[in-house]
Amino acid sequence: MKLISFKLNRLFFILLSMGIISCTDLQEKVVDEVLGSETQSADPQSAIAAAYGQLGDGTFVDHGNVFALQEYSTDEAILPTRGSDWGDGGKWRALSEFTWDASNSQVKTVWDNLNFGITKSLTAISAISNNTGTDSNKDLFLAEAKGLLAFYTYHTLDLYGQAPYRDPMDINAKIVVRKADVAIDELIKEVETILPQLADIGTQSTHVGRFTKQAAYALLADMYMNRAVFKNRYGSSFDFNEKSLDGNNTDMDKVIEYSSILINSGYFKLESNFFHNFDISNDDGTELIFAVVQKISTLRNSSNSFAYMPVERSQKASPDNRGTNATSTTPEFYHSWDGNHDDPRFHRHYQYKDGTWFMNDGTDVSVPATSLVDGTGKPWFHFNRGIQEGVQYGPTILANKNFDMTTDGRIKVHPLVMEKNTNLAVNFTPELNFDNPMQAVLSQSQINRGARVFKYEFDPGNGDNSTSNVNISLFRLGGIYTLRAEAYFRKGNTSAALSDINILRTSRTREALYDNAPGLAISSLDASTLVKEIAFETYWELVRRKQLIRFGKFEDARTAKQTTSPFRRVYPIPQAAIDASNVFTQNEGY
Repeated sequence: MKLISFKLNRLFFILLSMGIISCTDLQEKVVDEVLGSETQSADPQSAIAAAYGQLGDGTFVDHGNVFALQEYSTDEAILPTRGSDWGDGGKWRALSEFTWDASNSQVKTVWDNLNFGITKSLTAISAISNNTGTDSNKDLFLAEAKGLLAFYTYHTLDLYGQAPYRDPMDINAKIVVRKADVAIDELIKEVETILPQLADIGTQSTHVGRFTKQAAYALLADMYMNRAVFKNRYGSSFDFNEKSLDGNNTDMDKVIEYSSILINSGYFKLESNFFHNFDISNDDGTELIFAVVQKISTLRNSSNSFAYMPVERSQKASPDNRGTNATSTTPEFYHSWDGNHDDPRFHRHYQYKDGTWFMNDGTDVSVPATSLVDGTGKPWFHFNRGIQEGVQYGPTILANKNFDMTTDGRIKVHPLVMEKNTNLAVNFTPELNFDNPMQAVLSQSQINRGARVFKYEFDPGNGDNSTSNVNISLFRLGGIYTLRAEAYFRKGNTSAALSDINILRTSRTREALYDNAPGLAISSLDASTLVKEIAFETYWELVRRKQLIRFGKFEDARTAKQTTSPFRRVYPIPQAAIDASNVFTQNEGY
């Protein structure tokens, strides 16, 4: 079948109509013994669609996947047991308590999904390479498939220290295990090699959902930033300024080089409204470099998880929706914002079209019902964005399952109570104060605790709590600025690092309620300030664990966690994988 040029939505339509995501044997067998025969017979278009589809089939968009390992293990996010909810054998709180082991189901889920990505990328490489049709886009699609392979492999190496590989061009090839300290250099070379074949974003029908030159530059910057960690995973320090692979520069020089290409490319621009990057309508976002493109559709999975998890069950975006009262941030991260609550990235009030602001402070009586949910036509209540703490207000549901309305057709605003403990106000206290400080367990009378992160817009479309139109950023311009700032800082160029941090601070503006005031610059920068500033820009974007490891803070004691050993910088290979194959060896400490 001849390869044809496609847009992502058409690609996924073809993929789902053929049942590739849900039905392929690759769901059950990860880099298994039939990979060779499958890659020989796979349809190229469907194969590359499957490789792209794995990005959004939970892997990078669901809280229980990569997010769980990259965020719940840090100060930015925690999922405690809340009374009768979220116990689940302790698998969630284990990630914050640092008590996970090789049998933790989330550790296995992420391993499996990243391995699916590796397998599907290898399949795509083989299918495209072996395609006998003539198509001018063949080299482009092959480069994209190789870029996806590098992307999945990099994340697997980051989290687990090792990743499987099989030569996609040899039907009899054996599985080999790539180890992080060596494979990081191989991956960098592989991505640099495919750069000439990749398209610039917006050309050759590409967009943020495709692996373009710009996605490759971002991946290279990230790989060079973490290269020293990969080479000395358990060490007490990292040589960030070792010689780069070309021998002419250092790792940090390469981070600056690749990040500067993106910053100066003209393709991207910082959003003045920081939260637009995470809106339902972020298709027109000016910062997205590489993203999981999501559309609510019966044709493929999409996820509202990052928005759904922190919202209380009684907080209703529409009469058909609710949150689930699960995830919060920690007191440490909340208080890292002390003195910065006027930063435009901390909080933003929502304004309805008639000028009504939702203040969420007890002064609200009603909001207009003119904002309607697509697909249902029911009123849409909009939450404020950013970090939410204190007593929460919003609509309530009547016996007829509609919002309580005023006589003139507006949505009434009430103080809210917890759905599973109606004697308890929805009061998001920044402090968690677990009864046992080392166990993330809350009683039924404590289930309101924890400041919540409403960074991603809650999408009530189709009356479904689980789906969303929000494109999930994998690389974003704001994050690229933080990489360059950190690289400058590690080279000793503190003034350049401070300049980049202040560009981020002052490019963001507050809402019109505060006269669109820009964020304020800071006058000095040290390591403790820099690690906070990086998080102000990138919180909940699946990168915090890497940041804390680089800054030597991952092992530190914090809420529900004592000081831990460096071996937990990587997760164990799931016991099921060890039992099923003799190619993997268990990581140190497990």
